Amino acid sequence: MGNFGIETLAAIKIFEYFADSNFAGKMVIFVLVILNCTAIALMWTKYQEIKRALRNNARDEKRINDLNSIFDYDDALFSGEGSPYLSICSRAMDAAHRGKAQGQVRMNYVENAIRRALAEVGDRYEAKMYWLATIVSGAPFLGLLGTVWGVMDAFGTMDAGGATIEHLAPGVSGALLTTVAALCVAIPIVFVYNGLLGMTRGAMTKLENFSSNLADRIELEMNS
Repeated sequence: MGNFGIETLAAIKIFEYFADSNFAGKMVIFVLVILNCTAIALMWTKYQEIKRALRNNARDEKRINDLNSIFDYDDALFSGEGSPYLSICSRAMDAAHRGKAQGQVRMNYVENAIRRALAEVGDRYEAKMYWLATIVSGAPFLGLLGTVWGVMDAFGTMDAGGATIEHLAPGVSGALLTTVAALCVAIPIVFVYNGLLGMTRGAMTKLENFSSNLADRIELEMNS
């Protein structure tokens, strides 16, 4: 029998196990399918979001560094899609210009503005990541619930005279399918989630370094 035949036989067996599972098991698998689709959509969206932010940050960092003076910064100079760097720079320079209009740039105001903008951008970077963490941690428990419930149902059908392995096997197989389905959902997601988490943390580190360099540049040019 070729590989195709083996794969076809395995798929048929899986459908048989699904048919043998009880109502609770079928509902658990249905929920797991929904969670898996949701996780895939979230992971793809988050990856594209972080990738776009990093690309725009690199572009705008160069444009900001090319300014003769950081006090020449104006939002109108930066057309096109904005970046997290521009959000931070805009808030910082707004605080700096307000202080300058009053006769003195107060760095504590500028740094507070940077910290607030940094926190807001950080929240956007990490948005919806908790959903992925919830799916990763919750899916195995859902699978375990379906398995325990299915096994309980299978043994609950035993009569006083006992039951043969042929009688119990279909129900137990159907019950175990929920655990297999849960692991098939959780295992790939945990690898991708950790990759996205590392990507997000790397982006946050770059964001913090940019913010620190921006504060230094404002202070140096203010005192020059």
